[in-house]
Amino acid sequence: MRSAFRKISRVGSLTGGTKWYLSEDCLLAAKRILYAVEYRRFYLRDLECIMVWPSRMWLARVIIPASLLAALAAAFWQWVDSTTGMIFGSLALLWVALELALGPTARSVIRTTGASVDLALVKRTRRARKVLAKIDAAVRATRGVSERSAAPAIAAQPAEPPVPTRSEESATASIAAATQTNGL
Repeated sequence: MRSAFRKISRVGSLTGGTKWYLSEDCLLAAKRILYAVEYRRFYLRDLECIMVWPSRMWLARVIIPASLLAALAAAFWQWVDSTTGMIFGSLALLWVALELALGPTARSVIRTTGASVDLALVKRTRRARKVLAKIDAAVRATRGVSERSAAPAIAAQPAEPPVPTRSEESATASIAAATQTNGL
């Protein structure tokens, strides 16, 4: 038997983490803290918005460990030997390169009709687009909105001038004749 829920995201931490699952009618967050699991269900019909933005603290993840490793590199270079200093220096550069390649960490808020919940949906902002696209497709399917009907009707149909009826033609001709006689 196959589960109706499919995993769309996972955000880990030292004490546990959150796994996100999507089904046809809801979004489920399974937040694990040590040995306890807390489930939170968000029905797709009640979702108002999901906001994901870069965290301000992601620069601290780059600067603090890199500066500590660079200080250790300088200390080892000075007092022990240059090989150990070089190893710690290369670790500092590797740390900076890895964090910059992964991109900024993300914060997120999920708003429903009844509540606003601050739960991490994704760890990094570069992954947010894929996860939000999956959720958006599920919300559109639940609410019965297709992608084609969401587009403006003007773009789907070329604009054509309406064909006037005989009564509209005679009314337009009488208005034109009245404006010519009045000198307008």
